Amino acid sequence: MLRYLKNDIPASIVVFFVALPLCLGIALASGAPLFSGLIAGIVGGIIVGTLSGSQIGVSGPAAGLAAIVLTAIGALGGYENFLVAVVLGGAIQIIFGVLKAGIIAYYFPSSVIKGMLTGIGLIIILKQIPHFFGYDADPEGDFAFFQVDGENTFSEIFNAVNFISPGATMVAFLALGILVLWDNFLIKKAKIFQLIQGPLVAVFVGILYYNLTKDSGFWGISSDHLVSVPIPDTLDSFMGQFSFPNFQVIVRPEIWITAFTIALVASLETLLCVEATDKLDPQKRVTPTNKELLAQGTGNIISGLIGGLPITQVIVRSSANIQSGGRSKMSAIIHGFLLLISVILIPRLLNMIPLSVLAAILLIVGYKLAKPALFKKMYDIGWKQFIPFTVTVLGIIFTDLLIGIGLGLGVGIAVILIKSYQNSHFLHIEDISNGKHRIKITLAEEVTFFNKGAILKELDSLPRETFLEIDVRKTRYLDNDIIEILDDFAFKAKERNIDIHLISERGVVENPNSFLEFFRLRPKSA
Repeated sequence: MLRYLKNDIPASIVVFFVALPLCLGIALASGAPLFSGLIAGIVGGIIVGTLSGSQIGVSGPAAGLAAIVLTAIGALGGYENFLVAVVLGGAIQIIFGVLKAGIIAYYFPSSVIKGMLTGIGLIIILKQIPHFFGYDADPEGDFAFFQVDGENTFSEIFNAVNFISPGATMVAFLALGILVLWDNFLIKKAKIFQLIQGPLVAVFVGILYYNLTKDSGFWGISSDHLVSVPIPDTLDSFMGQFSFPNFQVIVRPEIWITAFTIALVASLETLLCVEATDKLDPQKRVTPTNKELLAQGTGNIISGLIGGLPITQVIVRSSANIQSGGRSKMSAIIHGFLLLISVILIPRLLNMIPLSVLAAILLIVGYKLAKPALFKKMYDIGWKQFIPFTVTVLGIIFTDLLIGIGLGLGVGIAVILIKSYQNSHFLHIEDISNGKHRIKITLAEEVTFFNKGAILKELDSLPRETFLEIDVRKTRYLDNDIIEILDDFAFKAKERNIDIHLISERGVVENPNSFLEFFRLRPKSA
């Protein structure tokens, strides 16, 4: 891991600046103590980063769990009770890993994963526009369409027009200009611009701007537009920010229901993120998914024991890591240490960072995930890829991550069923001389009940006085439903004067009396 430090250290700084507001914002959106989000970010970076098999994935508190956490804290009677569910959820994730449940990650279509990345990119852009202009009514990390402040993604943007902060907007444009200049020009000029990342310079400019204009009423930035890290006065007050689970409630059924919900949702989000980050990885490394579930479960147990939110691998931080040149898990681990050190040593300096500057950084991250060229590429591949891709993107924007992916997966399955319906057999019209239709139907290698409709339609449409050949020599699996259809058709064929020749590896059978009996006697290899 140490051989890539020159890549991982700059990347970890970018991930740190992306993670900081998200950790705080997700905690706020979850109705949990602000420090709980930072704990989850630190544990996700240091503990999960160390144990994970992913080289470029970054873990921390997840926006997708915010609504679950908010509801559970109230239903379970307090945050300390909720932490018991987090610990148990981590233990259940470890069981998932032991049972090899990580294999489900490989059953999501590529079009849905690409739709997930693009949808996340677009939702980042849409959610950051209000913050970019200094309208911070909705906390960072709220990625759901219906927001905790009572608005939705688009109404929030329209509201921002009426609450533009000149100072926050000015420094956001300065930061965006620095980031674009860095990415497109300076980074190609000298190595120094590769070591010192543009986001670090943008944040430095933001802090400088805040201090130079804080006495200016019009161009200044008020405290509600800045990062807000808790500032402990003493070691005791710092330690007092940690919460601990109340294990006396462990026997309550609702604790276990919440724990299983956390484990299931966190595992799904993690596995989806793993699949997505592996696609983004320039080196195309493959993450061992079961090992990832074990790492996430361990992280959730530790996070819950010391007062942190539930953890998953998260695509926003992971993609920022990849885009910034992160090469190994050291970037995730270092970002965790940066969070830990900064909240202990420099919380006051962190609280001088304008949220609009961090919004500018996230806008670049979002754009790189949702480049317009990708839409054209998916369209050119064909409708079977483009429709699930588009449904996933729209689902994520107008609902949330898991629902959007579920919709895309549902459409993907429907596409598979349609193609299965179409590809059950090959039809050849060989000769229609002398008024006698000669038709040959070659069944596919696997014919299941999904193909019933197509085959039934084909057989019913055969005209009278037809010579029909049914070729099953290449068929290795024939569902009983299809055999029953053929058996029923044999009776109708006699009435319509249709002559059937069944061609199999056992030879040719003319007008078989019973298809059911014939296929029951067929060798298993045929």
